[in-house]
Amino acid sequence: MPKVIFFTNLAPKLAAQVVAPAPPDWDVFVHGHDLPEAKKAQLATDADFLILFPGAIEESVLWAAQKIKLVQLVSAGFDRMPLRLLRELEIPLANNGGTNAIDVAEHTFALILSVYRRLPEMDRNVRADGWKKIDSGMTTFTIGGKTIGIVGLGHIGKEVAQRLIPFGARVLYCDPFPIPAEVEQSLRVQRVALDALLVQSDIVTLHVPLNDQTRHLIGPAELARMKSSAIIINTCRGPVVDEVALTEALQSGSIAAAGLDVLRDEPTDPNNPILHLKNVVFTPHIAGVTYDTWQRRGIFIFENLQRVWTGEEPLARIQ
Repeated sequence: MPKVIFFTNLAPKLAAQVVAPAPPDWDVFVHGHDLPEAKKAQLATDADFLILFPGAIEESVLWAAQKIKLVQLVSAGFDRMPLRLLRELEIPLANNGGTNAIDVAEHTFALILSVYRRLPEMDRNVRADGWKKIDSGMTTFTIGGKTIGIVGLGHIGKEVAQRLIPFGARVLYCDPFPIPAEVEQSLRVQRVALDALLVQSDIVTLHVPLNDQTRHLIGPAELARMKSSAIIINTCRGPVVDEVALTEALQSGSIAAAGLDVLRDEPTDPNNPILHLKNVVFTPHIAGVTYDTWQRRGIFIFENLQRVWTGEEPLARIQ
């Protein structure tokens, strides 16, 4: 039977949810992600599968893992993985197949509504006896009737688009890979170039992986194309946006506000100027993390491992 090693920083109760769907006769071992590198390499020597959360691993562990048939990520992002070495060793890599897409989509709406309705500030005011300190009739906004631009219409982008239907928004999307016309119709979305999306959108929400093509996808020129009343939401990866340019755009009023689950450096320097802006709502890279997500991820993961064990190609293969 296969041997599975799961390196993770999850609490034991959550890690148990991830591995619960494993076939009962498989050998599955959960170890801390912070184990010494040499110990990890020793554990991986005779493993058939590696599961990782967070999605990072030392190169020496991969060199030691002579039997590995698949490295399976619990997360969607793979930007911290040694992709070149995995190709060299001919070890396939898969992500979570969009099993956290629901969670990220819902968090996207939480950020949009927090920014549009100024929820954090209103909460603070009520607690400080400033009941109607904010003139909501002048400074809060409605999603209905707005144009929303989704950058990246993968698993998460589609979930966002689906949830926008009852809000009554017009939805544009930008993606190098167009979706079938019937899917566009069902999601009520229209594909446009990035420039057109930025110019037309009241809300821009980012859902792309971090790679050479998407690093600083949103820079000074792109921010300058946005409406001064527009907001930007980032729940993918911090470096997709040029953080210095974003800070300047928010300071100058070139764009109105932002909702950010991710930053360039995590955790960021407490003196980072963007932290001192009042027109930004922050969360600490937790968009895809809810109690409900781990079971969905675990089911997908062990179905994928079983595919590979029986000689099939893995789903959600990155390379």
